[in-house]
Amino acid sequence: MATQRTKKDYCWTCDGDQQHRQLTRKEEDWLKERLGRSGVGEFWLCVNVLDADTGKQCRNLRTGFNKKPFAAAIKVPVLD
Repeated sequence: MATQRTKKDYCWTCDGDQQHRQLTRKEEDWLKERLGRSGVGEFWLCVNVLDADTGKQCRNLRTGFNKKPFAAAIKVPVLD
C-alpha cells in the first residue's frame, strides 16, 4: 500500500492548524454513501488526538480549499 499523503491545515472544530490525511478506501466508501456522491477525493481527515488516554481523534472533514464544507461537522467514524 502506498504511503498516505498528509498535510497540516486548519481544522475549524479543533480551532487551529492540525495534521490531516487523505481518506482510506473504506472511509471514502462510507463518505460516498453518506453524501450520495460518486467521488470524494478532495476530502481530508483531521487526525488531531483529542484524548491521549484513549487515542480518540477529531476526524472532522475538510477539503483542500474549504475549511468548513458542511453547515454541521461531518466526522468519519472509525471503520475497521
